[in-house]
Amino acid sequence: MSIPEPVQVERTRIVGSIYDHVDEIADRSSSAILAQIPGYAGRDREFRADVHDQVARLCRTGLGALLDQRRVTPADLASTRRAAVRRARSGLPLVDYITAFRLGQQAFWKSLVAHAGDSPAAREATLSMVLPLTRYCDLVSAHATHAYLEFQQNQSAEAGRDGRDLMECLLGGSLPERGPLLALAATHGIGVTNPERLVVVTATALSTRDRRGSEPADTEAPHIAAAALTRTAVNGHRTLTVVGDTDIVAVAGLGRTGTVEDLCARLRRTREALAGEGIVTALGISTVLTGVDHLPRGRQEARAALELLPDGGGVMALPELTPFRYLVLSSDETARTLVDSRITRTLTEDQAKGAVLADTIRAFVAADMNLREAADALRIHHNTAKYRLRRIQQLTGRNIRSVTDLVELLVAIELRATPRPAARQPSS
Repeated sequence: MSIPEPVQVERTRIVGSIYDHVDEIADRSSSAILAQIPGYAGRDREFRADVHDQVARLCRTGLGALLDQRRVTPADLASTRRAAVRRARSGLPLVDYITAFRLGQQAFWKSLVAHAGDSPAAREATLSMVLPLTRYCDLVSAHATHAYLEFQQNQSAEAGRDGRDLMECLLGGSLPERGPLLALAATHGIGVTNPERLVVVTATALSTRDRRGSEPADTEAPHIAAAALTRTAVNGHRTLTVVGDTDIVAVAGLGRTGTVEDLCARLRRTREALAGEGIVTALGISTVLTGVDHLPRGRQEARAALELLPDGGGVMALPELTPFRYLVLSSDETARTLVDSRITRTLTEDQAKGAVLADTIRAFVAADMNLREAADALRIHHNTAKYRLRRIQQLTGRNIRSVTDLVELLVAIELRATPRPAARQPSS
């Protein structure tokens, strides 16, 4: 909807004025919340400061979106989701949490009326903001409530204890024979198909960035990531996920019709969604395991896959790797040191010129050493490809028709293109 310029000017003035007084809104809101809601009474100074900070953040986020004339994104609400998890972990009743939102909104609307003014343009500007601000308040409440309930569902004392006990049993290579743990396994689609097809996922929350680029300590990130992983199942059930001391572990059943390709795609989308909320994660995915008794090996595979990722995180899925690629990724610095200096020098110079020689080697291998097919794949003349391969032989002293020499060249190229895994510090 187009807004007349005089109204837009008044709208900008009003929003800017409220923005400058956000701390006052937060003062009034947090005071009312602490005084009127039983669950907030008697809390320590850190808790009270957190309440004040969240009110101020929510005000600035909504007002900032109005000033920038943009939609609120999941990244804008990341701090809200984490605050909801903190409230749930603290034992705050949901009814008290929702009531706190209502009191905060009341303080906000009072501030809007106080700063609006009585001119016709001001009144029209105020009316133009009612709908987007109401939608924003509803969106925030929905996100917060969803995060609260999701955490409560996944991390309640009884469910958390049973989930950990079941995970310990599964990673020990056995399925509970009877009782509530067996029933819990069935609710996750584990132990209900024959043959069984399972995948182990190990994940860590590396860091959390807010919109200002800082990295605050965030103990909620692993729990938010774990809750997201439970929704990535491909068997019609929620994935069994447990937050450990250093990482997050999930066991996903593929069921009768689920595929590991679909699971990996969902995990990548989950990681991207978490990144949109400022939570950076690394995920290692095991091979497909045929039976619960293979889960201990799957746990080791998932950990090994996780260690192959660079310090920026990502998804490393062993089912998507060839043995050659896995060996290259898992190599240490010694493997790079063993590369002949002539090959290293050639690849370094080649990279500065666009890596055409390295690309030619890759194409030559992909074409099963058929020079003409390699040239076609590179969209270059046959003689050009022939010249490049001759040049590689001259510079490196390797015969590209020798399988041993060709493998050595290919390994050197892939080692150079592979980021060195770095030690990562998970969120604590």
